[in-house]
Amino acid sequence: MPDIGFLLLNVSRPRFWLYVLGPYLVGLAAGAVNAEDLFRWDALIFGLYFLFPANLMIYGINDVFDFETDRRNPKKSKYELLVRPESHRPLLRWIAFLNIPFVIATYFFAPQALPSLAGFIFFSVFYSAPPIRAKAIPIIDSAFNILYVFPAAFAYQMITGSFPPLILFAAAGLWTMAMHAYSAIPDIVADREAGVNTIATLLGPGWTHLFCGLCYAAACILSVTHLTWLAAVGVLIYVPLMRFSDLAEYPQGVLRIYKFFPIINAIFGFALFWYIAVKFI
Repeated sequence: MPDIGFLLLNVSRPRFWLYVLGPYLVGLAAGAVNAEDLFRWDALIFGLYFLFPANLMIYGINDVFDFETDRRNPKKSKYELLVRPESHRPLLRWIAFLNIPFVIATYFFAPQALPSLAGFIFFSVFYSAPPIRAKAIPIIDSAFNILYVFPAAFAYQMITGSFPPLILFAAAGLWTMAMHAYSAIPDIVADREAGVNTIATLLGPGWTHLFCGLCYAAACILSVTHLTWLAAVGVLIYVPLMRFSDLAEYPQGVLRIYKFFPIINAIFGFALFWYIAVKFI
């Protein structure tokens, strides 16, 4: 039976926590009327949800349904941890045990945010799980990563009662598509051996890097009226990064760059949060 340390430190991928918590904080700052809104009790409670249980759901379900691929993937033995079949059923029980209370809490304390929570759960589960298993359908696999935008929409709806501007939602969706496609590049060999089709196995490393660069550029263009100079900074960081990664030796060189990707994303997300939150200073 998995212990809490295994769930917390291995399955939930702490280095990726900000991919879920970060959008939540950005949505919170965007919807807040004053600084006190950032510290409301419900904002703090649901912040805990998007810190650990939500990440456990995303990556735990992925580990359960990706075992055949993961056992062929050197990234799992060297960079991550392989979750073996005997741990699958207990892991699913833990995911349910830690997530369901927050669904109930949303129903009672933030019902206006239920549509965003439903979207988050749907895309998180069926990205990896059948019958959809979007991660094995090229292009759709990247599109399903819009799941990472829903925590921002949840926070925004919780505070304002309305959905965030659609143009920003679309820009964020393109951004997450690029992030996903880039993360799939180091897995091309393992995925092809396992017979798993992804956007990266379809396009190959070079075209996938190009796809990522175009998605990043489009996201910044769509958001420029709201983010102004920060959108330009995004283009200047991520588009050249995709080109630099494309020129690196495959797969080892790409994997080395990929390991720094969460740090770069965390720094840019931190800048985005304060760009929005500065209105309270």
